[in-house]
Amino acid sequence: MNKVKEQYKMAKEVYAAAGVDTDKALEALKQIPISMHCWQGDDVIGFDGGGALSGGIQTTGNYPGRARTPQELMEDIDKALSLIPGKHRLNLHASYAIFEEGEKVDRDKLEPRHFAKWVEFARERGLGLDFNPTMFSHPKAENATLSSEDPQIRKFWIDHCKACLRISEYFARELNTHCTMNIWIPDGFKDIPADRTAPRARLKDSLDQILSIGYDRSKVYVAVESKVFGIGMESCTVGSHEFYMNYAAKNDLLCLLDNGHYHPTELVSDKISSMLLFYDKLALHVTRGVRWDSDHVVLLDDETKEIAKEIIRGGADRVLLALDFFDASINRISAWVVGMRNMQKALLNALLMPQERWAKLQEDRNFTRLMMEMEEFKTYPMGAVWDYFCQENGVPVKEEWFDAVMEYEKQVLSKR
Repeated sequence: MNKVKEQYKMAKEVYAAAGVDTDKALEALKQIPISMHCWQGDDVIGFDGGGALSGGIQTTGNYPGRARTPQELMEDIDKALSLIPGKHRLNLHASYAIFEEGEKVDRDKLEPRHFAKWVEFARERGLGLDFNPTMFSHPKAENATLSSEDPQIRKFWIDHCKACLRISEYFARELNTHCTMNIWIPDGFKDIPADRTAPRARLKDSLDQILSIGYDRSKVYVAVESKVFGIGMESCTVGSHEFYMNYAAKNDLLCLLDNGHYHPTELVSDKISSMLLFYDKLALHVTRGVRWDSDHVVLLDDETKEIAKEIIRGGADRVLLALDFFDASINRISAWVVGMRNMQKALLNALLMPQERWAKLQEDRNFTRLMMEMEEFKTYPMGAVWDYFCQENGVPVKEEWFDAVMEYEKQVLSKR
């Protein structure tokens, strides 16, 4: 018996004494896909030549080796996924369309054929694809998009979202799995607006027009994503949480929660149980905000753990889980792997908890014992269970994966 299996056997016994079946937890973890965001690999630049990153978001740093072409990005995604246990999904933005040489298509005219190579890539690897209209980094997004007072600008972005619906249906049909299509806009005001109602009324009308074309709801899950503020829109965002939560409820859409898109003292983990009482499904973007929505790499921190607990308690099959961060100051593949593996560790941590017993202690108001047990579990040997999961899924254990990233940097990234 090798060392990893031996340590797992001992950990299994420790958890069994506490009433937790580690084999069952690992099988459950294996069934939870995470949608890995493509935009970490190239600093959210994309391939459609839309322009410099804008829309109240930015990347910092200039670490060497950024993917510059679809082929390079796909190679980097392959490398990252080879170091992450389990089967996952890939999240694309519309700006990652792949055109034929000499072809130029604006975003309102995008077609499924512009993503055929992504579908081929996903099919060969058994990945599902999720999708996002890209309503930033474009000349027509300088002031506003779906809430624009300019009818022509608004029509452009409405047509873009309609095109993205058709592309999402194409993904779902070709890959035989659902596609989550998430709508986020950067519209807002730098200073205190005189009228908040009119822009939100235009946004509502735009969304109504987008949805009016009809789509296969069994295949495409449309989500709407709020934000509290962005750079250059510090005083008001048109697409607020309250706007989208109500719009989603009224139109049977998904309300997407990004844990970087709220006030620093607000916790998305506390929102999940409430949302799942009123929605069949919930969409999440997990990131890490440092003082603001800065999209740092996901760590195994307290809020990530709390989010994972609520996912497991509410039913992992009801939560469409994706990551959303972009750090150009470090090796981008390492960023992907750290974030994805940390999200999985957080989920495993939640799966290894005696939830039914703890819920009963809460119902009995036995908070003394509940606190004691929850604290003691923080030093249970979850790491040994995680190492075994990695080994059984054919990926490096502990920090061994980093050697592969550094070798890839030496052989591939340094030559770009």
